[in-house]
Amino acid sequence: MREEPARPARIEVRDLKKHFPIQRPLQGGRGRAVKAVDGVSFEVGERETLALVGESGCGKTTTGRTILRLSEPSGGSVRYLRPGEGEPIDLFALPEREMRPLRKELQIVFQDPLASLDPRATAGDAIGEGIAIHRLAHGRGIEERVVELLGRVGLSPEKRERFPHELSGGERQRVAIARALALGPRFLVLDEPVSALDVSVQVQVLNLLEDLQAELGLSYLFIAHDLAVVRYLADRVAVMYCGRIVETGTAEEIFEDARHPYTQALLAAMPKLEPGSSRGSAPLPGEPPSPVDPPGGCPFHPRCPVAEARCREVVPSEARPGPRRGVVCHLAAGSGTS
Repeated sequence: MREEPARPARIEVRDLKKHFPIQRPLQGGRGRAVKAVDGVSFEVGERETLALVGESGCGKTTTGRTILRLSEPSGGSVRYLRPGEGEPIDLFALPEREMRPLRKELQIVFQDPLASLDPRATAGDAIGEGIAIHRLAHGRGIEERVVELLGRVGLSPEKRERFPHELSGGERQRVAIARALALGPRFLVLDEPVSALDVSVQVQVLNLLEDLQAELGLSYLFIAHDLAVVRYLADRVAVMYCGRIVETGTAEEIFEDARHPYTQALLAAMPKLEPGSSRGSAPLPGEPPSPVDPPGGCPFHPRCPVAEARCREVVPSEARPGPRRGVVCHLAAGSGTS
């Protein structure tokens, strides 16, 4: 398999942690914490889509929000390379007053546009608000920019007068995308952007995201649980379990040669579209472990069908079968489980 050349990193995440403290016991003792994200590292290159996948509750959305400092981190670093600059900026080291100008370049599209759009604001007001706040245009210029953005996402100028409840689900998500594009971003976190849409509309929005990336040179962190959607859009994939990355690789490597037992189980559970094939294997037994009290050793071992004694006792280190390939598993490191 030919390895694609690495693209310059637009975003470089190292050992990211986000722990939510639980109230300290009344009678002394140490406070506990929900370890929603616990040492995550990855990169997103220029014009690249990295998909972050895993079961609900594994920490995907928290990762995306923390990268943008919508939620303050508990540890780690995020370095952002601005176009035309040689040295990346450590986003976590910036005070808020210096972070604010960078927010134009780092945007997010949320899962549910009906929840993320103000029900009292028209589509035009939602898109134009950021333009006005950052003083990118004034008066008539804001309205012209709104109309331009609506056209770019496939909506007519008349839609700017509509309120969110007057739009379809696909139209609302297009408005949310236009709002994210309004400030001229370079990096977008796409948090399950099509999961609430009908399948036919999903394809339209995915095609739009692909076209916008090619046209504007955007980098995407695409958070998803639908592996069929991931295969359609992603260049690379990072698989997350219990707040940690357990496998990374190109989309082709992950879908054709998954090494981690958890990744293999996710792929086996995908619905099969070929005539005569089964609909997918049974789901994994048990539930993901509590992020407050994760098991010792490999966090996946209580559900793993091939776990050994060392899996219950020793945390596996990352093995790298290729330049941009990573697998955190004792068995993958030793012999490869494919």
